[in-house]
Amino acid sequence: MKRKFIQIVTIFAFALFLAIVQLNHYSTAQEAYQLKSAFKIGRLKYRGGGDWYNDPSAEINLLKFIRENTNIDVIPVYEFVDIGNDNIFSYPFLFMTGHGNISFNEEEARRLRIYLENGGFLYADDDYGMDKSFRREIKKVFPDKELVELPFSYGLFNCYFNFPNGTPKTHEHDNKPPQAFGIFHNGRLVVLYTYESNPSDGWADPEVHHDPEEKRQEALRFGTNIVVWALTN
Repeated sequence: MKRKFIQIVTIFAFALFLAIVQLNHYSTAQEAYQLKSAFKIGRLKYRGGGDWYNDPSAEINLLKFIRENTNIDVIPVYEFVDIGNDNIFSYPFLFMTGHGNISFNEEEARRLRIYLENGGFLYADDDYGMDKSFRREIKKVFPDKELVELPFSYGLFNCYFNFPNGTPKTHEHDNKPPQAFGIFHNGRLVVLYTYESNPSDGWADPEVHHDPEEKRQEALRFGTNIVVWALTN
């Protein structure tokens, strides 16, 4: 009787062990899938001498804010992407910023155009000093298209949080009004460029620029709108 009882306990314990292993395997596989499918931002690395790597905490803080305020599944990491690497196509959203010169060679411009015409999105934020070179280089990408200013009524400004006056002004540069420009492909916004606005500085850690918390929250809300618009349009 005792031996039979031990056998029953042993069988039950082994069955429980298999169930736990299968559950752990399922959880691990599920987590792996979620990590693979979750949204993340690729920081675009460019040539020309500009500081493409500026404020590495920006994307992390924006993605954390998005996770806390939307139902978008995100991975809050800082990852840079080289235009020449095929992994550019694994990012639905690219971000670029900086203070200096930008340069795309012919192949980089071609690849970036392919990326954008096939579902990708690029957000460029002038951190002061990249306006001239960005306009010049994006023309290499889309020689047949123009950057057009987005009106305050454009859907991006109210798709999640409401910005009735358009792009917020996080940092003052040359005492000019903040502006948002776009390039469209088949009616879809594929490039967003903010000028005299600099919301990405507001995404950085508080001690980086010492912005008032109200300005940081405003910038994070605007960044959320950009991501929501890029993913749903």
